[in-house]
Amino acid sequence: MAKFINPFTDVGFKKIFGQEVSKDLLIDFLNDLLVDEKSITDITFLDKEVLPEYMGDRGVIYDIYCTTENGEQFIVEMQNRQQVNFRERALYYLSHAVSRQGEKGADWRFSLKAVYGVFFMNFRLEDMPHKLRTDIVLSDRDTHEQFSDKLRFIFIELPSFRKEEEECVTDFERWIYVLKNMETLNRMPFKARKSVFEKLEKIVDIASLSKEERVKYDESIKVYRDSLVTMEFAEQKGRAEGLAEGMAKGKAEERRIIAGQLKRMGMSFDAIREVTGLSDSEIDKL
Repeated sequence: MAKFINPFTDVGFKKIFGQEVSKDLLIDFLNDLLVDEKSITDITFLDKEVLPEYMGDRGVIYDIYCTTENGEQFIVEMQNRQQVNFRERALYYLSHAVSRQGEKGADWRFSLKAVYGVFFMNFRLEDMPHKLRTDIVLSDRDTHEQFSDKLRFIFIELPSFRKEEEECVTDFERWIYVLKNMETLNRMPFKARKSVFEKLEKIVDIASLSKEERVKYDESIKVYRDSLVTMEFAEQKGRAEGLAEGMAKGKAEERRIIAGQLKRMGMSFDAIREVTGLSDSEIDKL
């Protein structure tokens, strides 16, 4: 039986990063993510109702919406499977957070606060180089100089992280190692190096859950595992359909080859059509 909760579940992810009592964990992670860029001292959780929500996201995407003491906004998500228009969805959510900052009246001068999207991906992102972290910023295409710092996307592709405990060099890597391996750990590593992991150990210990929390967690585990089964079925079905399509294409090519040989031998179109099933127009093109 697992000792620690699974962070890829709704309950697990929000217990680690989405509670007022443990918000220092999220602050620490964000500071390690943006080390040497900024230092966040406090955050306030915002009602996620201000962002659009879709029924299809439930069980697949868990999100946390917060603002820093400087008014910068962070949308932190855990996604367990890739969706259609994944990148466009990320752009839409962050753009929505930007547009909500607009104020009515002549005095407002578009003084926007930065919006960050942090997307944990428990899958590999298609059509992009497979690496742990991908940072997207607004910059000039030719000079690469930053155009604006008000919109930032950070994609964290968890399957691309393969380091072992002793290979982790930065605190960001240590966070990723713990999150990726949490459900299989028997002890919480890195506690001697950083006290935040000691607090994390207490929060994610399954034995510390109340009865009510345990019921909710068990239900979220079921939703997560059902999601995995659904993904596996879809992948297997896709492979099977691809194989069938390949076989069908192979048989069609074989019929064309036979038809061509029969045509060169002088056999009639009626006979070739009977043998191969090809139409007269298809035979004529050979």
